[in-house]
Amino acid sequence: MLKAFVARLQQGRRTISYPDAEPTLPDRFRGYPRIDPARCRTGCSLCVDACPTGAISTDRRGPRVDLGRCLFCSECEDACPDGAIAYGRELVVDGETQRLVTALDERTRRLFGRSLKLRQVSAGGCNGCEADVNVLNTVVFDLGRFGIQFVASPRHADGLLITGPVTENMRLALQKTYAAVPSPKIVIAVGACAIAGGPFIDHPEVHNGADSVVPVDLYVPGCPPHPITILDALLRLLGRLAA
Repeated sequence: MLKAFVARLQQGRRTISYPDAEPTLPDRFRGYPRIDPARCRTGCSLCVDACPTGAISTDRRGPRVDLGRCLFCSECEDACPDGAIAYGRELVVDGETQRLVTALDERTRRLFGRSLKLRQVSAGGCNGCEADVNVLNTVVFDLGRFGIQFVASPRHADGLLITGPVTENMRLALQKTYAAVPSPKIVIAVGACAIAGGPFIDHPEVHNGADSVVPVDLYVPGCPPHPITILDALLRLLGRLAA
């Protein structure tokens, strides 16, 4: 026992200070695409053709990106000869990501704001989003310090956190899991697959995301989204961070 205490003291503090301080992001972190319409050539559709999920469209104002479909793969950036689309390293750019998350109404925040239990459902995912959700339970992120926990049974949950594109084999299972959660309940779709089908979009065995089967209250884009992105979205949904 004494050796365990000594080892813990030697390790020091491992939990990140976010949201009290800005997160330290890895060098390879890729933020969402930023668009410079002034650089976009009228009539050019190279970025549209390069996008594997149809997330990009163009009009007279330039390219537009559907972040729900976006895989953050940077194929559009590589295809654009004029640099009209570029990926930065920012988690939050000019406050735009805060505006994407609207806090729950006051009554719901009173119910879930200090204690939120979620049942995670992998609806046919590749395990990328699932892995980044799971690490939120580690000492580094320590999701429990915010009163948010994952539970084994939907009957003990306040809502669902869904990953994966909802394959046909998981459709009924997702419906039954949702029905087992007592009301009122919330649903969170994490990752491009759970939002719109991801790289499997429009496949005959895929239902193009969670909202084709159950109502969704929060979408967290990415492929997969960074754990801090997921944490940030959860805290804003609960009104724990200012919009």
